[in-house]
Parts: sequence; structure tokens; C-alpha cells
Amino acid sequence: MPSVQFTSHLRKVAPTGSMTVGGATLRRALDEVFALHPKVKSYVLDDQERLRKHVVIFVDGERISGGSDLMRPVSPSAQIYVLQALSGG
Repeated sequence: MPSVQFTSHLRKVAPTGSMTVGGATLRRALDEVFALHPKVKSYVLDDQERLRKHVVIFVDGERISGGSDLMRPVSPSAQIYVLQALSGG
């Protein structure tokens, strides 16, 4: 089963550590997280159900750009990392 892990910047709403979920696509895996931790969804997806601009997801080391990539198939052994992009100066 795929595992999902969130960066520490999302810890106020996301689970700590790695979370094992089901789902054959990235979106279905994320939906399982959202079902257990509903506040996470608004930090990851916008009101159009697209990946927010300030969020980056990696699946097995490959960056996901959002949009249709959320329907990307994931393997049972997939490692999914959800990061909040930071900026400043």
C-alpha cells in the first residue's frame, strides 16, 4: 500500500510520520488521507480540486505538477511526499 508523508510545515493539520493508505491513483491515496484528516485537503488542493501552487508532491522521487497528474497511477509500494513550498528573502 502506498505511503504518504507530509513536510513538517504542514504538521499543524497533517499526520505525523508516514501514513499507509490504499488507492490506485495519487488522488485516491490523498483522498484517504483527507477522509481521516479533513483539514489537510484545503492546504493541498484549491477550490477547483487542483494542487495548490505552493504545494509540491513527489511520487517515488518524481515531481508531480498537478492537474491531471493527480490521476497518475501509483504502485502499492509508492512513496508519496507532500511538501509546502517556502519562499522569502
